[in-house]
Amino acid sequence: MQFIGTLLDAITATPGLLFVTVLLLGLIVGSFLNVVILRLPRIMEQEWRRECAALAAAEADPAANPAPEAVGADASATATLSLAHPASHCPHCGHRLRPWENIPVLSWLLLRGRCSACSRAISWRYPAVEVFTALLSLLVVWHFGPTAQAAAALVLTWGLVALAVIDADTQLLPDDLTLPLLWLGLLLSLWDVFADSQAAILGAAAGYLSLWLVFHAFRLLTGKDGMGHGDFKLLALFGAWMGWQTLAQIIVLSAVPGALFGIALLLTGRAERGTPLPFGPFLAISGWVNLLWGPDIAAAYLGWSGLGA
Repeated sequence: MQFIGTLLDAITATPGLLFVTVLLLGLIVGSFLNVVILRLPRIMEQEWRRECAALAAAEADPAANPAPEAVGADASATATLSLAHPASHCPHCGHRLRPWENIPVLSWLLLRGRCSACSRAISWRYPAVEVFTALLSLLVVWHFGPTAQAAAALVLTWGLVALAVIDADTQLLPDDLTLPLLWLGLLLSLWDVFADSQAAILGAAAGYLSLWLVFHAFRLLTGKDGMGHGDFKLLALFGAWMGWQTLAQIIVLSAVPGALFGIALLLTGRAERGTPLPFGPFLAISGWVNLLWGPDIAAAYLGWSGLGA
């Protein structure tokens, strides 16, 4: 333990070593996030299939009342899927990656983006997520320095990367990611890491209720669902981390780019009216930007508009 403490002191005392360490950590975490992004939606679908199979069996024979696990074993051939099992492998041929084939970014470059067994292409998104996560991690530590705020912000950053990509892929914001981060934000408020407890609790409630009201108002007016419930929880998460005062700015910073993106898709013919678009990525980007530069953005706006005079 003393050695670890000495090593951490040396890293935090040397900016260059600190940034290199953060970059390497970001690459490693990004590699794990690729697993989360790929597998978590499939794990969720697997669980839904088990629950549906159990419900169907119970309705067919209420007296039998079979255990969900027993029914799920027949309903899904991938019942053992988890974040840890099976080991990393080629999605095309199933080749299990050897240790040297699983080094973030470097392995992809050495293999020239192809599986060593079947030579089929490995998606460029894997190294992109790793590099992106590393760069965001570096920005966080550069902004906050070697502080408790930086450590907490790194955890949030990594969670937001996974949530944004999963929502872009599947239009899902998994509770397994959103809710633990929401609770972490509330716990951090006990020590005023980013917001005090009163602001955090009000922020979590206001974040959820504000989009919940928008959702129901839109459904009353149009008869359609305008967004998913995961968006409510994601905004509640930001309220828990940064307080209720930041919510309006986060909504504006996410809604404007989201609307422009949707218009661009319509004009280019890549989407039609009524095509559902994920809002989570824009909300995640807005919340992350606000975490680092929220007060600066607010001050710049007030100065530009003259309201701060």
